[in-house]
Amino acid sequence: MLGIGAYRPQRIVSNAEVCEKLDSTPEWIFERTGIHNRRWISGDETIRSIAAAAGDRALKNSPIERAQIGAVILCTSSWLKLTPHGAPSVASDLGLNGVAAFDLTSGCGGFGYGLGVAADLIRAGSADYVLVIGAETMTVGLDPTDRGTAMIFGDGAGAVVVGPAEENGISPTVWGSDGENAEAIAQDVDFLAYMNKAQAMQGTDPEVEPIGRMSLHMEGPKVFRWAAVTLPRALSAALDASGVAKEDIEVFIPHQANARINELMKKNLGLAEGIPMANDIENTGNTSAASIPLAMEEMLVTGKAKGGQLALLLGFGAGLSYAGQVVTLPPAPKETSF
Repeated sequence: MLGIGAYRPQRIVSNAEVCEKLDSTPEWIFERTGIHNRRWISGDETIRSIAAAAGDRALKNSPIERAQIGAVILCTSSWLKLTPHGAPSVASDLGLNGVAAFDLTSGCGGFGYGLGVAADLIRAGSADYVLVIGAETMTVGLDPTDRGTAMIFGDGAGAVVVGPAEENGISPTVWGSDGENAEAIAQDVDFLAYMNKAQAMQGTDPEVEPIGRMSLHMEGPKVFRWAAVTLPRALSAALDASGVAKEDIEVFIPHQANARINELMKKNLGLAEGIPMANDIENTGNTSAASIPLAMEEMLVTGKAKGGQLALLLGFGAGLSYAGQVVTLPPAPKETSF
């Protein structure tokens, strides 16, 4: 990774504000999730604008020229159109019109999937440099009264420039999924049912209920149990694939889903007590595919991590899917999201 960039929406939403519509308390939310605040888009901020802003900073923070980028991968579950998909528009906004550009949807594990695909594109010779963007506006489909999701999710975008190096800085990706339990994180309305109901409503059938708003729901206990069993194995497999011993890991950057899950993973893997672990969730919330690059940027900006250190990454969530790698961290960014 040659450069990193991020964008954090302007609006800061505290637990107290969330509790204005949610039957909970700020203290209970923090105890269960590790979150004090999160960022929500406002004003003219959109998934497209924040993705482009993060990508632009990553490009400016890398040593290569913009024209050297051969592909853009937009990792997101928040782009509201299937056609056109988002990456070509974001690439055009970045002055990269004409390059290969595609969306990659794998929920909260999306950035790990995108990073793996980018590295393999470069190894195969399909592109010299790839811009990987993780961007989400989770609040667009958020039910503010749902205790399983309203307090957790936030918006944001993070991006990295990936390119060739003399020494491998991105290990082979270890990834997988559990489709048998996929519905543990799902939209309340699938697109096919949504479209069918919309067509029925065009006929003004009085028996058809209003479509309503598509929102995300999550079975937290089921996801927690899956994570507790699956993710330690995934982390061990990522270390094995990298050829790096756990004693050599200098930084741990898991997906920012829940502070309790992250502490449990660190303990079960047996990482040293003093190893810095990302805790961006405290003031950013769970930003799905954007969370790992956002957390990485926060650690580099604050000095909790340094460019060149070995970091263990693991993204996990909808699918239920996961993806992990051992990476060499990029230099600390000059243009930051803070």
